[in-house]
Amino acid sequence: MRPKKNLKRRRSQNPQRRSVPGSAPGSMNVDPNANPTTIRVIAFNGAELLEKEIKDIDEIRAIRVAFRSVWIDVTGLGSEDKLRGIAQLLQLHPLAMEDVVNVHQRSKVDEFYDSIFVVARMVDGDDALQTEQLSFFLMHQVLLSFQERPGDCWDPLRQRIRTHRGKICDSGVDYLLYALLDAVIDSYFPVMEKLAEQVDTVEAEIIESLDPNQMRQIHHLRGQLLSLRRSIRPHREMINELVRDSLPHISPETRVHLRDCYDHVVQVVDAVDTYRELTSDMRDFYLSSVSNSMNEVMKVLTIISTIFIPLSFIAGVYGMNFSDQSPWNMPELRWYFGYPFSLAVMGLVAFGLLVFFRKKRWL
Repeated sequence: MRPKKNLKRRRSQNPQRRSVPGSAPGSMNVDPNANPTTIRVIAFNGAELLEKEIKDIDEIRAIRVAFRSVWIDVTGLGSEDKLRGIAQLLQLHPLAMEDVVNVHQRSKVDEFYDSIFVVARMVDGDDALQTEQLSFFLMHQVLLSFQERPGDCWDPLRQRIRTHRGKICDSGVDYLLYALLDAVIDSYFPVMEKLAEQVDTVEAEIIESLDPNQMRQIHHLRGQLLSLRRSIRPHREMINELVRDSLPHISPETRVHLRDCYDHVVQVVDAVDTYRELTSDMRDFYLSSVSNSMNEVMKVLTIISTIFIPLSFIAGVYGMNFSDQSPWNMPELRWYFGYPFSLAVMGLVAFGLLVFFRKKRWL
């Protein structure tokens, strides 16, 4: 574990707006360090399929006319001209495009004119601290998605479209939106299971023996669970709006499937909350175990000190160098058995104290 490095990574995820305070609403300030923009289109009419990378944005016009369902997948937010061209072609609202390029948005649903704008967050691989913003525009026969960088959890979904398996090709783009969101939510389960295994491992180690590194591990796990909770929790409200509100372009059948997606979100949120409470209990258990261990050590040292106090007193009395010619002399100074007698008295005192402590159950 490297807590300092993890702390830096967590700080790097803090929202950092690129818009200057006071700038006009809808200003699209593209991050110069963002990945270059690529556009891929998957269009289908039942068994008929078209999948290609778009170089000229105007090609989308003809594809929209020829196919009933069109998925425009935009990867990378670094090419401002392409982003503005797509926004102009599909008549996207400037406020929505501002949220697309400012990738610190929480999951939400907004309705603009003839489109629905949806924001979700996807975990990056198996790392709960790294998430990626996903933006969707649901329109008539068109679903537009934006990703920050290449790599996602949608390859099985693309394969289902290519092989015409399931009901995606026979349904509208609203069902496609559900399928994408469902894949994003399901991608949280492997991350949650991995964190759960780590929590169980640390808990077993604490019960077996204490180690200072265990507190660092608990702190690291709590940070990951907090980051995961911050990412997944807003999805519950977002999907609930898609289910409950009478939004255009979403059929009643798709709302039924979105309810199942909502159940998955609730499961992940409940699991995250449960393990966050467990890590809190583990931290308290670790601190109490350390305190109990320290108390045991102090009890042993106190008993040893208590036993040696009377022995030190006896040794101190017989160590006083008074003359044996004094009328108040100590007769044991010249007694033949004085030394073994004093040792025997010390032994009896120590034994008596041990018996007393035993009866008091202090040992």
